[in-house]
Amino acid sequence: MNTQAAAANTPRAPIASPLSALSPAALDDSGKLLIRVTIGFLVLLHGIFKLSAGVGFIGGMLAKAGLPGGLAYLVYVGEIVAPLLMIAGVFTRAAAAVVVINMLVAFGLVHMADLFSLTKQGGWALELQGLYLFGALTVVLLGAGRFSIGGVKGRWN
Repeated sequence: MNTQAAAANTPRAPIASPLSALSPAALDDSGKLLIRVTIGFLVLLHGIFKLSAGVGFIGGMLAKAGLPGGLAYLVYVGEIVAPLLMIAGVFTRAAAAVVVINMLVAFGLVHMADLFSLTKQGGWALELQGLYLFGALTVVLLGAGRFSIGGVKGRWN
């Protein structure tokens, strides 16, 4: 019998993956860490920009919508404080909920005209805002995981 044919018919051991050494819980917690740090960091960059540029344009949009312009300063809570809490993993679900609210307000004030629009490339016109909204909502639902300052036992984690 041909040795090549015999070798082809023998069962092979599965290829070991570095991820196969991790427990499912460790993988879940790693995924929670990745999503909350990524969304927190990306939203935080918008907040840092607003610190330098100010929130006057947001105040103008709020006034145009019949709301007090002073509410514009809440964007600092939604785009600086909440993302920092998400990244650290402290009051994570509550912080992510603040980001969700912040994004819903942004949709309502700025992006309603593009809600059902597509780009020239066929993507959703609000895909970045949608990523922030649904990423933060995912963090609300999943929590921080054990790789966080608050740990898994915290009420809001």
